[in-house]
Amino acid sequence: MAGVNKVILLGRLGADPEVRSLPSGSKVTTFSIATSEAYNNRDGQRVEQTEWHRIELWDNLANIAEQYLHKGDSVYVEGKIRTEEYTDKDNIVRKATKIRGTSMTLVGGRSNEGGSESAQAVPSQQSRPAPERTPAPTPEFSSNTGSDDSDDLPF
Repeated sequence: MAGVNKVILLGRLGADPEVRSLPSGSKVTTFSIATSEAYNNRDGQRVEQTEWHRIELWDNLANIAEQYLHKGDSVYVEGKIRTEEYTDKDNIVRKATKIRGTSMTLVGGRSNEGGSESAQAVPSQQSRPAPERTPAPTPEFSSNTGSDDSDDLPF
């Protein structure tokens, strides 16, 4: 039986990304992002709940994250849940849940800069400038002077 393992997160970085280069030449960048939701509890009090997610990006995405992500930045990440087992220094087997990012989009500019900046990275593509966007053509409306029929609509 096939299944789906997909995670979509939009949150803010809690710290600058940590970058490691492996002997194989691969690069891995890890960071945590916080997602929050607010709701009113049964007593009518406003409650905010924050979840922290450990993100892991590899190779090209790791390079982009290293270059552009900083503490406090907003980032949109899509990926898969991965649970890994490891033995800590006291020989206790522990589990860690991470999100292995498969795509990432930088959302807005840094919190200390004005304006908005957006970039997108896809792991299977090389980093390249975003394509120029041309504005949609403005529809032209003309008056129908050749007819006295006021029920004629332009569509």
